[in-house]
Parts: sequence; structure tokens; C-alpha cells
Amino acid sequence: MEETAQTLDRGLRLLQLVADAPGGLTVTEAANRLGVGRSVVYRLAATLAMHGMIRRDDGGQLRIGAGVLHLARRAQPLIADATLPVLRRLAEQVGATAHLTVADGAGQRPTGGPGLRDQAAPGEAVALAVVEPSWTALHVAYRAGSRHPLDHGAAGLAILAGRRGESGWVETNGQLQAGAYGIAAPVLGVPGLEASVGVVALAPLDAQVVGPAVIGAAAATARALAPRTGN
Repeated sequence: MEETAQTLDRGLRLLQLVADAPGGLTVTEAANRLGVGRSVVYRLAATLAMHGMIRRDDGGQLRIGAGVLHLARRAQPLIADATLPVLRRLAEQVGATAHLTVADGAGQRPTGGPGLRDQAAPGEAVALAVVEPSWTALHVAYRAGSRHPLDHGAAGLAILAGRRGESGWVETNGQLQAGAYGIAAPVLGVPGLEASVGVVALAPLDAQVVGPAVIGAAAATARALAPRTGN
């Protein structure tokens, strides 16, 4: 039983290492980081590949497999449900449509030189949960499931800021739709999740008021989604 638990632990750690390496990971790199031999990594990778969690590209790099997407889609409704109360409070407080947006589908694009590792393309921002304010006469109708490039709009730019460890808010004006104003902040400290919380409105937003409210909502979202630990 102890050996089985150790194998499972190593397999999960390998999966996490590969997930954290957008350009892929060699077997040697994985072995060094796990502190095990290459043969152990080969066996772990083969088992994970059988379940679609890991794949090897033409260059032999270990990359995330399509099976992970299935698990991620299963988790999305749970994430949305956990954040709805936070978004509802933010929408009512600010009087603007509030949303939780996640990064999805970060692709790979060649660097152009032989032997150089691929660079990650920005991917897309996907609205996972949306709450509209109840008391405003007019507000933005923003559908859950809406997608846009990650490097456009406040929500996506906030996610990119979170990748750099920045915690402040991001403002945009008309980047995704003419006349729409957005403010968003990254959700930090939730392993495996790249997300932002933001608001979008039809009129200019007072960033000095709305910005701190959005940051507070992003922090509350992180607390709601953080892994629970036992006492």
C-alpha cells in the first residue's frame, strides 16, 4: 500500500510539472525535478498517457493530454457555483455586470529557430460565471461562455497580469465592444487556476471606487476556491 501511494504521488507530481511547463518537459528534466530515474518517469508517463492525461510530442517532450480537458470541464460548474455569491455582491455594489473569467486553450507557436523551445500563445479568456445587477435600468448583457483573446479586454489582461504576479486592477475602454468599460483583477493563490474577476458597464466607471471593490471580490473568490485543509 505504501509503494502504491508513493507511485500515485509521483504520478500526480509529474502531471503537475507537465501542466506548469507550457513548452513541454523532457523526460530528463522531469526525472531531475522528481528526484527519480528516467525509467520511473517513462513508466509514470506511459500510465498517464493511457488515460489521456499526458502525451509526447514529435520532439519527445511531455505535454498535457486531452484527458485533462475533460476533468477541467467537469470542474467548471463547481467553480462557477462557488463564486456566484461573490459576483452577486459585486454586481449589486457597483451596479455593473460582474463576471468570473478563466484562461483556456493556451496554444503553442514556434519561436522560429531550430532547437528552440516553443513559446506559449496567449490563448482565450472564457466567461465562466456572470451576474447582472438587479437595480440598474441599463446594464451590459454578458453571456457565460463568451470568449475573446486573452490579450484583449480587462478580464484577459488581468489574467496575464496575474501570470506576472501583479495584483492590481486593469482598466479598458472599448477594446471588445465600442462604448463598454471594464475593470478586472486577477484571482491569485488558487493552484491550477488562471482567472480574473471583473465588471463591465455601458458608462465610464470610477476606477478609484470600483477598482478596490473588484480586487476585494477577486480575493474573496480566491478564498472560496482555495483548497480546504483539515484541522
